[in-house]
Amino acid sequence: MDISTISKKHQHPAENILMDIATLAKQVPNLLDLSIGDPDLITDERIIDAAFADVKNGHTKYTASGGSQEFIDTVADFYRKQYGLAFKPAQIRATVGALHGMYLTLQVILDPDDEVIIHEPYFSPYKDQVLLAGGNPIFIPTYEEDGFQIDIDILKAAITDKTKAIIINSPNNPTGAVFSPETFKAIADLAIEKEFYILSDEVYEAFCFYDNFVPMATFAPENTITFSSFSKTFAMTGWRIGYMVAPEYINDAAKLINESITYSAPSPSQQAGIYALNHSDSLVPNVVSVFKERLEYLEQRIATIPFLSLHPVKGSIYAFINISKTGMTSVPFVEKVLKETNVLMIPGKAFGETTGDNYVRLAATQDITILEYAFDRIEKMHF
Repeated sequence: MDISTISKKHQHPAENILMDIATLAKQVPNLLDLSIGDPDLITDERIIDAAFADVKNGHTKYTASGGSQEFIDTVADFYRKQYGLAFKPAQIRATVGALHGMYLTLQVILDPDDEVIIHEPYFSPYKDQVLLAGGNPIFIPTYEEDGFQIDIDILKAAITDKTKAIIINSPNNPTGAVFSPETFKAIADLAIEKEFYILSDEVYEAFCFYDNFVPMATFAPENTITFSSFSKTFAMTGWRIGYMVAPEYINDAAKLINESITYSAPSPSQQAGIYALNHSDSLVPNVVSVFKERLEYLEQRIATIPFLSLHPVKGSIYAFINISKTGMTSVPFVEKVLKETNVLMIPGKAFGETTGDNYVRLAATQDITILEYAFDRIEKMHF
């Protein structure tokens, strides 16, 4: 038996930039890893203690496949109190992280060759999930000079009679951009007019540093499927818990698919999520302030390095650093930095061929002392 016996679409894997860089990184001693969006913070002890107590009290079994009623009601209460949005319980589904919800939704809505618009730079799994669901990803660029906002005229030009959805992500990974309410409204108006879905990845909603976040569902509730997660906001990456909010008929179809995949999200993690959302007012600011401070520090350091620049970061936990003054593209730049400084970042090419290759993404997932150590090394480099 060999690779020829597996599915033909997996016999010739495409170039995987991240795997190549990861292989190189394994050979580097004393690595300063600023690549992966996994916060160094540990889940707040209050969440851990509450979940542990719930597990001791019997929350070790399956919940309903869409999540426990308490979890679903807690999500609905959060959106009502936080954003003034009234979601029905039948619209809400507990998922094993936000990407699980995205996968279910794409499987529900896509027929072969349906098109899904993705704005570059983009979180790389979006493309793969669209392809796995039988759709065609259609990429539109965003540019630093526009604050990485979607240009509505460019979006209009990308819409065809095969357009089924657009995936949006704000606050954005990797750029740190936060789409304005005007941009959201314009996208929503187009979705309503042209009858396509908006798949809104709002995982970084709490990391909107200088403006109040407004969910996309505010503007196009019938067209929007919202995805969120506890991973970043509550430093709960390993708990693998998130949720999706969708029109009831989409959630009903997702239920049929999901019962043959995971059945339900982990019940202890749902309990942790319930506590987290019910105490978000006291828990979230502690996490958000850490990343805001780190990103503001990075802006200050990068401003003093002649061969780097950084558009002001409005949200998320990442810095998307412009390296064009080095004369290098992102992959060789990352390799050079890794070899000379032991600092690992992700090449911007991993987030889009068209607009990413003059950038690298740095995850502010290490303490400021580590960031200082890293940039003390980087600023001594020559290009």
